[in-house]
Amino acid sequence: MEEVFTGTFTQQEPIPEAGIAAAVAVMRHGRLHRYNTTPGEVPEVAALEEEFAASVGAAYCLAVASGGYALATALRACGVGPGDRVLTNAFTLAPVPGAIASLGAQPVFVGVTEGLVIDLDDLAAKAGQADVLLLSHMRGHICDMDRLVALCEAHGLTLIEDCAHTMGAHWRGRPTGCWGRMGCFSTQTYKHMNSGEGGLLISDDAEAMARAILLSGSYMLFDRHRAAPPPEAFAQLKYDTPNVSGRMDNLRAAILRPQLADLDRQCARWNALNAAVDAGLAEAPGLTRIDRVEAEGFVASSYQFLLLDWPGDAIDAVLARCARRGVELKWFGAAEPQGFTSRYDSWHYAPATPMPETDRVLRGLIDMRLPLTFTPEDCAQIARIIRAEVGAVWQAGVAAQ
Repeated sequence: MEEVFTGTFTQQEPIPEAGIAAAVAVMRHGRLHRYNTTPGEVPEVAALEEEFAASVGAAYCLAVASGGYALATALRACGVGPGDRVLTNAFTLAPVPGAIASLGAQPVFVGVTEGLVIDLDDLAAKAGQADVLLLSHMRGHICDMDRLVALCEAHGLTLIEDCAHTMGAHWRGRPTGCWGRMGCFSTQTYKHMNSGEGGLLISDDAEAMARAILLSGSYMLFDRHRAAPPPEAFAQLKYDTPNVSGRMDNLRAAILRPQLADLDRQCARWNALNAAVDAGLAEAPGLTRIDRVEAEGFVASSYQFLLLDWPGDAIDAVLARCARRGVELKWFGAAEPQGFTSRYDSWHYAPATPMPETDRVLRGLIDMRLPLTFTPEDCAQIARIIRAEVGAVWQAGVAAQ
């Protein structure tokens, strides 16, 4: 009998009981706004910022309303404004170019390799076109950060990291988000910590973080931040920095703090799911797995593979056959953007020159969520289904084309 997977690819685990209890406590006292405190009280948001900064070894941290808001705030804090050009990955999701466009700036897209990381040769060729690189560690794939930082230094590029998919990850032991001037994280439902929406911004740069705190809507209450620069960093900036309110509230921070305390264990669970899928797809005909290098300490909350050079109708057939058996796959090569999935040529507000090698990769890119409600046994079954359906379409004629 044909196997059918019965799990749900969008079902997250419940919020931990400690997070539920902390959230209820916040609702009972009613002080949800981060600056609404009683004498001597440390609000949940300020505590979360301290704890997250300590967890990654950053000097400063700011909690905000979303990952996209964190990106736009980091860009503003680093001086990006209307008419500026900002380098960023061609393989990313819409909030990244959206953050750039929200400032009136223009994304300049950099190619992607078959390893699903930014093409450093293309970056070197385009480095003179902008002063800032907004690097997306898309779907948890981390490029050679030593070489990337060297490129940025050689060309005078300010590096901002989008770590929405790499919370808990590192390159050679150094956490993502700590390689550039600012690092941005997301706590949206499908990320490594779940508050529905939310974001975290880290930096060791006092001026940039002071700007970010003022931008986030601190008014003149910046002295209530704990993972923040000293008061003198705000002395002049407070007169020159607009308020673009996007604060995190105490309710979301209360939900997140227990998740942060458990992050290492959760990351290990995600990687066990990834390993089960990857083992099941080893040497599958027609399918290209993504190689990882030893220096990359990744956290795989999703899984990607390539059907390189397959015709579109054959990829459509694989998706339909897998869906019939309960396995939900997303395709970055579809003619029209669907759901969360879109490509750099989908964003008409950010005109781009075609990149043939990148287009080839994206045409064959298949993406799949791995929620922690799955087990390794579930993932082994999912891999068997994908392997069988890819193999069936491959044998039916793709290999002969």
